[in-house]
Amino acid sequence: MAGNKSCTIVEYFGGDDGYRCGYCKNEKGNFSHGMWSHTMTVQDYQDLIDRGWRRSGKYVYKPIMNKTCCPQYTIRCHALKFQPSKSNKKIMKKLSKFISKGELPTGQDDAEPMDSVCGEAGPRELSKVCHAEVKCAAVTDIQKEVAECPAITEVEKEAADAAPTGSETSRKDQVSVLDGPTTATPTKQGIGADPSRPPCRKAKDLRKERRLQKDQMRQQHTDGVSSIDSPTPSTPTQTSQPKTLEDFIYESFPDNSSHCLEFRRFLCDSPLEAEYSPDGPEVGYGSFHQQYLLDGRIVAVGVIDILPTCVSSVYLYYHPDFASLSLGSYSALREIAFTRQLQKQSPKLCYYYLGFYIHSCPKMRYKGQYRPSDLLCPETYAWVSIERCLPQLENSRYARFNQDPDAGDARVLKDVGRALVLYRRAAMPYAAYSRKRKGSSDETEVQQYAGLVGQDCAERILLYRA
Repeated sequence: MAGNKSCTIVEYFGGDDGYRCGYCKNEKGNFSHGMWSHTMTVQDYQDLIDRGWRRSGKYVYKPIMNKTCCPQYTIRCHALKFQPSKSNKKIMKKLSKFISKGELPTGQDDAEPMDSVCGEAGPRELSKVCHAEVKCAAVTDIQKEVAECPAITEVEKEAADAAPTGSETSRKDQVSVLDGPTTATPTKQGIGADPSRPPCRKAKDLRKERRLQKDQMRQQHTDGVSSIDSPTPSTPTQTSQPKTLEDFIYESFPDNSSHCLEFRRFLCDSPLEAEYSPDGPEVGYGSFHQQYLLDGRIVAVGVIDILPTCVSSVYLYYHPDFASLSLGSYSALREIAFTRQLQKQSPKLCYYYLGFYIHSCPKMRYKGQYRPSDLLCPETYAWVSIERCLPQLENSRYARFNQDPDAGDARVLKDVGRALVLYRRAAMPYAAYSRKRKGSSDETEVQQYAGLVGQDCAERILLYRA
């Protein structure tokens, strides 16, 4: 550890007792290993989440996948290859329309469902640890509250906008008023179709017709111009390129827009130590608050961890008055765009981690819509594309995604004596600690811990020993 300014110190708590599941509500079906992190480096946390761990405040947990009622698979999105889907675009257009015109959607279908977070170790930070109470007399948890706002509700980032709207239903059975008798009684204001107007048509059909007219006009113009007047050979009509994620996220609004949406980002308190690297992002590594301000008023706050190879979404909460804007889904899209921005400064930072994918819980499957994405194999810790994983999860809640029967955990620590521990304020290998504590009975626990965190972390992280 010579030369390192920071290190990781944890206490391990095992995972024998079951507790209430926040997804299926099983009272004793949720099982996970847990650690209390007094301090942690970003590299150690990167290695831990790549082995299925996840932090909730200073509590770091890893579901016991073959035992827990709702297996939680770590999911990551390839941010550079991400293309917004139709539902993603709908969410961004909805927010843009609200900012520019002040139109706030009122439909219930557009609101994101609220999830209970107490009683579960889910992919958002809990206000308290809901496992067996964790007591750490040696170190006081000094984590501060983000803000005191009783009107704000903590939520999962749900994508509830995938369902088609009623305006997209078929119009085949609709009869034009112009086809009816001319002696039809006049329609009352606000009721029925206006007989003085042409029948309604789909926007897609109108766009197609306008595009065809433009092509015809362009072709006529080209045919009527001599080669002397047009020395450059005519090129085929280029189809318009689809708008990128950045086109939506960083859209410019006119000065007379109804609202102003601003963003602020700053370091926040967490177990992760803030770090800076010459080849890293300009903002550095660590935990950051992202404030969403509407006309100067905070309407949402998100927390992200910027790590060596990814941006990891921790949680988001927003004001319920703006639930219909789908701020949870919008923040995920904005964080993907932010990951792409950071990658330009740090090439290896190219993934966006969405927490856990829970296939057995239908409302948590939305995370699989951010593609391309991978799920972490719970046995070999290899990343496998979600397309290959879904057929297995349809047949079984728990699945080993790596199809190589001979593959195993390549980073398992074979010699528990090499695990690093902290004893009486001194760092030492577990082998040295065992010699000092003759008759120590914690070897099985340390062996379990070392197997879960892997060789790299076991040889770097200080496991606190009383």
